[in-house]
Amino acid sequence: MNHMVHQSPLDEAFAALSDPTRRGILTQLGDGPATVGELAQPAGITVTGMAKHVRVLENAGLVVTEKIGRTRQCRLGAERLDDAMAWISFYQRLWERRLDGLDAYFTLQKGHEK
Repeated sequence: MNHMVHQSPLDEAFAALSDPTRRGILTQLGDGPATVGELAQPAGITVTGMAKHVRVLENAGLVVTEKIGRTRQCRLGAERLDDAMAWISFYQRLWERRLDGLDAYFTLQKGHEK
């Protein structure tokens, strides 16, 4: 990600979520905290590669990390996910209202055909 370009928190969250490996990390962390090494093993990537993915998630506010001894413990940081869900929910309600209006229109048209 180009750090010269400023992204909004919502843009950062959706950019982080666009990668299947990072979505997998969030799924795994849904079961509880894990170290970077524990996250890397089932994904089949190096610890260094996983650390890069974790950093993107951390910069987006989706993951929180803490250095414990020689390991880095990761856990979900749900605040940004709440922002993304609020954005999705707004558009879901908008589309539901539009579809309800379309359904009412066709029901009315059907009634006029009789």
